[in-house]
Amino acid sequence: MNLHEYQAKELLRAAGVPIPPGEIATTPEQAEAIATRMGTAVMVKAQVHAGGRGKAGGVKFCPTPAAAKEKAQAILGMTIKDLTVEKVLVTVAADIASEAYVGIIVDRATKKPVFMVSAAGGIDIEEVAASTPEKILYHPVDTRYGLLPFEAMRMGFFLYKDVKLARQAAKMMQQLYTAFMDAGCSLAEINPLVMTPQGELIAVDGKMVIDDNELDRRPAIAALRDESSEAPSEVDARNANLTFIKLDGNVGCVVNGAGLAMATMDLVKYYGGDPANFLDIGGSSNPEKVVNALRIITADPNVKCILFNIFGGITRTDDVANGIVTATKQNPLKVPIVIRLTGTNEEIALKILKDNGFAASSDMDSAVQRAVELATKGGAA
Repeated sequence: MNLHEYQAKELLRAAGVPIPPGEIATTPEQAEAIATRMGTAVMVKAQVHAGGRGKAGGVKFCPTPAAAKEKAQAILGMTIKDLTVEKVLVTVAADIASEAYVGIIVDRATKKPVFMVSAAGGIDIEEVAASTPEKILYHPVDTRYGLLPFEAMRMGFFLYKDVKLARQAAKMMQQLYTAFMDAGCSLAEINPLVMTPQGELIAVDGKMVIDDNELDRRPAIAALRDESSEAPSEVDARNANLTFIKLDGNVGCVVNGAGLAMATMDLVKYYGGDPANFLDIGGSSNPEKVVNALRIITADPNVKCILFNIFGGITRTDDVANGIVTATKQNPLKVPIVIRLTGTNEEIALKILKDNGFAASSDMDSAVQRAVELATKGGAA
């Protein structure tokens, strides 16, 4: 679950991280009033779950309250990566002497939270990692002990040679680690970590991604979810108990099991196609899941072909077949469908599909190749 910048900042502030004052506005008039109260230059920042807000025109410097109203009017209602901006953060503009990056991710290789710190802040850390990897220090944290003071100081000195600044940075890293663990994050970052001309460190932007598996234990964090800033298809899928992530391709994938779903997407790419989504219907034998999956996928205008790839272990392939038949009767397909079924009750499933005018195979490679071919032709069967 993604948090808005203002929500992440609230959690970081609660952990002690120094952050400039800021308030949320949903109208230009509110933005002007907030800027007036602050009595200084402000930044007006779009609050939407998408990267590249600045490049899209969603982050503006405003020297006066009138400018804040004008910029908020331009930002509110704009679309950034298919998401509409419904609120802006009005925050005090900071004087910047230098920018650094501090972040934590859960690393699969070490099975630990790993700090990434770099003096090259203010830009995408992926860009820094690709072009100048020597500018990033990685440090795994043993969760039995937490981030120890000497570890934090080592990272502080990687960013700053001045002892005072290194100590400030070390303290902020310990605060960031506390917020990361308390919220159940899979990612938390401060970018940029700003040094002011007065030699003080402040966090002028914050990002947090919460591990969905932590939400049941943290109802207060779960309550921060903003479905209006998520892709409607992902909200719909979550409410239908489907694991779904929208992508930019044209081959709609319906698969059971995360491993098979990943293998299917890899094979789509291998044969020259692009998956339109990750969709795992899970191990359930509920035909309604198939109905919901097809409804969500067919709502995407980019999908030119639908690929079913089902390996029936716990999942009964005849239930999947019945789900396909039911879904297509309710909403006739406008794009071709390629079906690969194998496993539990396979013969029954194939008969169900054949009796209803569908062809199916048990070979994964040929099914994926056919789906890619149809999608490339623009969905013409």
